[in-house]
Amino acid sequence: MYDINKVREDFPILQREVYGRPLVYLDNAATTQKPLCVLDAMREEYLNVNANVHRGVHYLSQQATDLHEAARERVRQFINARKTEEIVFTRGTTEAINLVASSFCESQMREGDEVVVTDMEHHSNIVPWQLEAMKRGIVVRHLPITDDGCLVDCDNIAACLTEKTRLLSLAHVSNVLGTVNPVADIIRLAHERGIPVLIDAAQSAPHIKLDVQALDCDFLAFSGHKMYGPTGIGVLYGKEEWLEKLPPYQGGGEMIDKVTWEKTTFERLPFKFEAGTPDYVATHGLAKAIDYVESLGLDNIQQHEEKLTRYCMEQLQTIEGIRIYGPQCSMDKDAVVSFNIGDIHHLDIGTLLDRLGIAVRTGHHCAQPLMDRLGISGTVRASFALYNTKEEVDALVAGIRRVAQMF
Repeated sequence: MYDINKVREDFPILQREVYGRPLVYLDNAATTQKPLCVLDAMREEYLNVNANVHRGVHYLSQQATDLHEAARERVRQFINARKTEEIVFTRGTTEAINLVASSFCESQMREGDEVVVTDMEHHSNIVPWQLEAMKRGIVVRHLPITDDGCLVDCDNIAACLTEKTRLLSLAHVSNVLGTVNPVADIIRLAHERGIPVLIDAAQSAPHIKLDVQALDCDFLAFSGHKMYGPTGIGVLYGKEEWLEKLPPYQGGGEMIDKVTWEKTTFERLPFKFEAGTPDYVATHGLAKAIDYVESLGLDNIQQHEEKLTRYCMEQLQTIEGIRIYGPQCSMDKDAVVSFNIGDIHHLDIGTLLDRLGIAVRTGHHCAQPLMDRLGISGTVRASFALYNTKEEVDALVAGIRRVAQMF
């Protein structure tokens, strides 16, 4: 296990005060803070290696290209993809899913064909499919969840997959409930029926070791900013055979082979999906974030966060009127605790906690269909990262008790 005090020194923002109180940052499912090694690497590149990548013959361009493509290789290693050609840089999970939705539906789906998601999806894995449904007449169906926030069993999932199902797209981990879905079993079940699977790994990549070859997923997406990297950078993994089949998502520079007035031919993978100048400094920052996470060990991080999650749930359950959503066992959830207290509005709780220096997220968390399923308008969400401490959980619980006494 790593030294939590030394780790916190890598994140200067954690030392600041808010409203005269020490910052307790528990909004990590929305975005994580960035270690100095990431910030220093990006500053160094802007100061000394700033040039557009791939198309320049001069020294700086070649250096920047080397760093950018080294970052692609670093991502490949991180998720154990077979080839760097299977790693597409995007602006984040949202753009990655939109890319698949647009290109897959254009080339692989016809009117009446179905894409299946789940009741616990983020809007990023709902709205892109609905947009395609409006344009192409495809059908978006959703797998139900149980009252404790888990997917129904595999037999029921199998029953929801029909001869018209062309793709199954689901979150590895719910950003609201923390539910860890059994994606390996679901992928195997879908593949038995010839159905490809897209995994939204935005909430799992910072916490759980990913191996796309072991999972055998067809597509997987995650964001840099949720795993200690910069904003505006993300990854789409796609099996080579699928990426070869799909048409480009956007047009412009970089993604072309040859352009004439009569016809355009496209670049090889992965550049076919990377129109325009990439955020080559952010890709370098993402690589450094991966280095940082792996230096601590994902197993160590997961163990640390599981302890915090379990302790938080135990302490919250001592508060009268508390309702915790999702699995009630910390072993079945991942670093997220969403809750309400009595009839107190979640926004009021979050606002008052903020005045105590405690940053949590309130609202529907971009998961309004899930809120409808739960019969609520929103929750308070505390989410943990590798730098959070037991003392910060104590501060959260004390703050909630103080808020509860005010109503």
